[in-house]
Amino acid sequence: MIIDCHGHYTTAPKALEDWRNRQIAGIKNPAEMPKVSELKISDDDLRETIEANQLKLMRERGSDLTIFSPRASFMAHHIGDFNVSSTWAAICNELCYRVSQLFPDNFVPAAMLPQSPGVDPKTCIPELERCVKEYGNVGINLNPDPSGGHWTSPPLTDRHWYPIYEKMVEYDIPAMIHVSTSCNACFHTTGAHYLNADTTAFMQCLEGNLFKDFPTLKFLIPHGGGAAPYHWGRFRGLADMMKKPSLDEHLLNNIYFDTCVYHQPGIDLLTNVIPVKNILFASEMIGAVRGKDPYTGHYFDDTKRYIDGAKTLSADDRLAIYEGNARRVFPRLDAQLKAKGK
Repeated sequence: MIIDCHGHYTTAPKALEDWRNRQIAGIKNPAEMPKVSELKISDDDLRETIEANQLKLMRERGSDLTIFSPRASFMAHHIGDFNVSSTWAAICNELCYRVSQLFPDNFVPAAMLPQSPGVDPKTCIPELERCVKEYGNVGINLNPDPSGGHWTSPPLTDRHWYPIYEKMVEYDIPAMIHVSTSCNACFHTTGAHYLNADTTAFMQCLEGNLFKDFPTLKFLIPHGGGAAPYHWGRFRGLADMMKKPSLDEHLLNNIYFDTCVYHQPGIDLLTNVIPVKNILFASEMIGAVRGKDPYTGHYFDDTKRYIDGAKTLSADDRLAIYEGNARRVFPRLDAQLKAKGK
């Protein structure tokens, strides 16, 4: 079974974006703030957007199941206050849940949180609990920078974040550490901010001792871990200078990387540097890079092609990357699959 651990609802019906634009306008002019009930998206609307896009490509490329969360750039936690984020998160999470109900063999939901700059993360707990208990979500997306590129929040190792971690441990769900839109002109959202955040999250964990307090906590760092695999020697050296244990002991029982790396040399480096047990298959399609590589004629985000083409991977390695690691890192997903006899 080929499980894609990183999918976003990037093709949601236009009505969702229209409603969001009205919500944003309503921040300055409350008279324009729309009601949730005014958003009308039918099951047929959802089917149309999924069947013509994500599901079509999954079938063409050979993946079976996608862990599906709201569009990352749409989270935009820096816009408005907590009430704005809370309403928006609830709407987006419900849509992903509805997709999972319409296509139960192909999609399983993961939740965005109603984060807001300067607001206690405890406020995210009700939405997290609702998504796990009512929607069957198997994971969450955690934004380490709700300010949108200005990094006003404490590091991920700070006790500020502990209420979220306590719930993650209680429900045995991992978090994908995923930022949203950058409102800082210095950082392009997908080309800089995302990759900077991946690297930053890894370094924050290296500097701290978070996993001593939460030994079963699991983080998935997307986009191949940012710069971490490419500069593994630097990070090993920094850990040594800081008198930390080896990276294997210090971080790799808790941190995992996905395969959203869009060329063969990048995947080759990832799989040569990072232990196979810490790599989960993902494509993030339809996402940041949507075109075809002129050198190969294939879509950049057809990442299965790169895993299949990695010469150092054995059949057992590919089985772990495609399925086994995801079932281990997402135990609620594993339980759901076993309940279906898979």
